[in-house]
Amino acid sequence: MASRFVDRAVIQVAAGNGGNGCSSVHREKFKPLGGPDGGNGGNGGDVLLVVDRNVHTLLDFHFRPHASAGNGRQGQGSHRAGAAGETLELKVPAGTVVMTEAGEVLADLTTPGTTFVAAEGGRGGLGNAALASRARKAPGFALLGDPGEARSLVLELRSVADVGLVGFPSAGKSSLISVLSAAKPKIADYPFTTLVPNLGVVTAGDTVFTMADVPGLIPGASEGKGLGLDFLRHIERCAVLVHVVDCATFEPGRDPVSDVDALETELARYTPGLGGELADRPRVVVLNKIDVPDAAELAELVRPEFEKRGLPVFEISTATRQGLRELTYALGAIVDKFRAEQPAPESERIVLRPRAIDDSGFSVEADPEELGGFIVRGARPERWIRQTDFGNDEAVGYLADRLNRLGVEEELARMGAERGCPVTIGGVTFDWQPSTPGTIQHLSGRGTDIRLEDRSRVSAAERKEARRIRRDGVPEADEDQ
Repeated sequence: MASRFVDRAVIQVAAGNGGNGCSSVHREKFKPLGGPDGGNGGNGGDVLLVVDRNVHTLLDFHFRPHASAGNGRQGQGSHRAGAAGETLELKVPAGTVVMTEAGEVLADLTTPGTTFVAAEGGRGGLGNAALASRARKAPGFALLGDPGEARSLVLELRSVADVGLVGFPSAGKSSLISVLSAAKPKIADYPFTTLVPNLGVVTAGDTVFTMADVPGLIPGASEGKGLGLDFLRHIERCAVLVHVVDCATFEPGRDPVSDVDALETELARYTPGLGGELADRPRVVVLNKIDVPDAAELAELVRPEFEKRGLPVFEISTATRQGLRELTYALGAIVDKFRAEQPAPESERIVLRPRAIDDSGFSVEADPEELGGFIVRGARPERWIRQTDFGNDEAVGYLADRLNRLGVEEELARMGAERGCPVTIGGVTFDWQPSTPGTIQHLSGRGTDIRLEDRSRVSAAERKEARRIRRDGVPEADEDQ
C-alpha cells in the first residue's frame, strides 16, 4: 500500500493526574501515636512533543489522535511517596507548528531535539506528614492530587525548504526536482500527478540547499480549489520561489505570462501565519520544455516581459538537462544571500518573571447570577479547591485557613460581603463564615473542625428571605398585614 502524507492533524492530549496524598499515623508496639507519616502523591506525567529527524509526516496522529500520559500514584504510610506518572513523548517532524483550535500559534518546532510541553501533568497532593505544623500536630486529612491538563491542539507541518517550486499541474516541477536531486517523485503526463510535497537536497558548489515542489496550483487555490490550499503552507519558509512554466502547453487561453500572473494572484491572496508575506520573497521564472521547438520560440518571445518586471529568467529542459547548471548555481547564490541576511540565532536565555509586589494572586468580583454573591478567581485558590476533600471537616477548615492567610476574607469584607452570602471559588459555592482575626488555627479532633460544628449559622431559608428583603424592601410579615 502506498504511503500517505498527512500535514495537518487535530489531537487531544491529556496529561496525567497527580496522586492523592496519604493520611496515616505511625503505629508501632508500645508507641500508639507515633505521629503522622502519610506520604505525598506522585506528580502526573507530561505530554511532550519532540522533534525527530526520522519522522516526516503527521500520519501517526491521523490514526491515533488521542494521547494520555500516566497518572501519579497515591502516597502511602511510613512516609512513602507515590511514584510519578510516566511522561509521554510524541515525535513530530521538523517544521511542525502547534496551534490552538482558535488559530493561536503556541510553538514553531523546526530544530531536531526541540521539546514542547503540550499538556502539563497535575501536581501530587501532600500527605498529612507534610501538612503537620505546630498547631496541627497530627492532621487527619491529606490533599488530593491536581488533575492533569487536557486540551485540543492543531498540528500543521510546514516544510523546511530553501527553494519552493510553484506552477500549474504538469508544468514539470517533479521532473525538475528529480534531475537536480536524488528525490524520486512520481512523474506522469496527467494533471495532479503529485499529491504530496516532495523534498530534495541540491548541491551547487559549496552550497547545499533543499528544494520542495508544491502540488499543482490552479486559479482559486487560495479559496480551496484543487490541492493548493492544503499545500500552500509548505512554501512559507522558502528563501526563494521558483515559477516553473510549461512553454509547451496546448491548452487554449494559457501562456507563460498569464500563468505567472494567475499564480501570483493566488500567492497574494494566501496570507501565511509565519515568515511574513510571500510578496517579500525573491522570485525566479523557469521556462521549461524548451527542447520542443515551439516552446523554445515561445520562451524567447516572453523572456523580455519577465525581465522587464525584474525577474531572473532561465530557459531549461529537464529532458535534455539544458540550462540546469546555470539555474542551480543561481538558486544557490540567492539562498546564500538570504542566509547571510538572517540575524544570528540568539543563545538560550533564562527568563525570570517575578510576581508583581501588588499582585495578590486572586481577584474578587460580584456574582452576576447570584444577588449578594461573590466569585473568587485565581490559580492558587482554585487549585486549593481541587485539592480539598470536602468530606473531611478538618480538610475544609484547612482550606479556610489557607484562604484567610492569602487575604481572601479581608478582600471579601472590603467588597461588602456579609455573613452567609454565597461565595464561589473554582465552581464550588460556600456560605461565607468569616473567621475571627488572629484565631486561624483551632484545636479539635482528627478529621473534624470545631468551626464546622457551629450550628448558629444562617439557614438557607433565612438567606433566601434576606435576599428577598434586599430586593423588595418589605418583610414577609408586613405584607400579610
